[in-house]
Parts: sequence; structure tokens; C-alpha cells
Amino acid sequence: MVDHYFSASPTSAENLRRIRVPLAGRTVELTTAAGVFSPERLDAGTAVLLANAPEPPSGGDFLDLGCGWGPIALSMALASPHARIWAVDVNERALDLVRRNAASLGLENVNAVLPEDVPAEVSFRTIRSNPPIRVGKSVLHELMETWIPRLAERSDAYLVVKRDLGSDSLQRWLASTFDDGYSVYRTATGKGYRVLKVRRHGTPRTEPLQLPGV
Repeated sequence: MVDHYFSASPTSAENLRRIRVPLAGRTVELTTAAGVFSPERLDAGTAVLLANAPEPPSGGDFLDLGCGWGPIALSMALASPHARIWAVDVNERALDLVRRNAASLGLENVNAVLPEDVPAEVSFRTIRSNPPIRVGKSVLHELMETWIPRLAERSDAYLVVKRDLGSDSLQRWLASTFDDGYSVYRTATGKGYRVLKVRRHGTPRTEPLQLPGV
């Protein structure tokens, strides 16, 4: 059986390797393995996302959806040491790599977990993702419908998608699906990729503002 990066339990040999990658303004050495996404290098899409997404908030809960061996989660953890980072993947080998890499960097604010292990009450100050496009459109849409609504109010998700793998159609779908209380923008392009931003706005005020003494 051929392993995919979205396989839950890859059966191929790990073939651990060490690679050097730029994260959060520094170069670090991390461990990758076969059976996960882009084990040889920091992939171009993730590099575009990291270069074009703003600095994450100083604190709160952050989500890296489809974390792989962890470059997005680790970058956020380095930039925001007081935040709690949820690195989520279905691939157990990928989660193990994130834990190893977080430990090697001395990061204690990274939780590498399966999707069902994120507590239901957690909402996210930011979501950053190079989503698993090759799982298919229906699964991808289900992922978005599950996690985008868990953005906190006045918070943003940043997604990087290759243009020839459907970034423009995904942008249209996001805009039509999240049309009440959200905005969807394209914020950057590079190397054939689009960075899409989904903004969740605050809840509209339904009661008139009561002024002091009135």
C-alpha cells in the first residue's frame, strides 16, 4: 500500500532526516521523515505563507491545520512564546515529528494532536494552514466548515493554496459559504500560490449603546 501524507498511520520506513529551514527570522535544524508532507525541504507554499502572513498575536490559542512536520506551528510558537499552539494532523508520524521538533527547540507551547483531541471550547486567535488539497474537494470543504467557525471574533485565518490546484475556486467557495460575519480576501501571490485571508468580524451590536447617566 502506498502511503500518503494524509495517511493516519504510515507503514513505510521512517527514513529520518535532518534539514535546515528558516523560521521566525532564524535558521533551525529540524527532523523530518518519509510518509509526511514535503520531507525533503520547506515546501514552496508554506514558504509563501510564512513570508506573507503577519506576525501572530502575542497570546491566545493558535491553530496549524494539517501541520505536517510542523513548520507553521513551530514558527508561530517561536514568534509568540506566550500563545498556545495546536498543531493538528491525522498523520501520527507527523505529530510525532512536531513533538520532536518542538522539544529540540525548547518550545513548551506546542500541542501536536489529532483533530478530535482539540477541546471543543477552544477558539482560535489565528489559523494558519497549507491545507491538504489532495484529500479532495468534499473533504477539504468539510475541514473548512469545521475549523473556520472556531475563529475567535475579530480574528483571521490565512490559507495558502496553489493556483493550479484550485485557489481561486476555493476563495469563491469560502466567500459564499462564510457570507455572514466573515470576509474573504486574497492577500498575496507568489511562486504560483495564493494566500487567502478569512476574517471573522465581531458580533453586531443588537442593543442600543446605553450611555452613563441615561
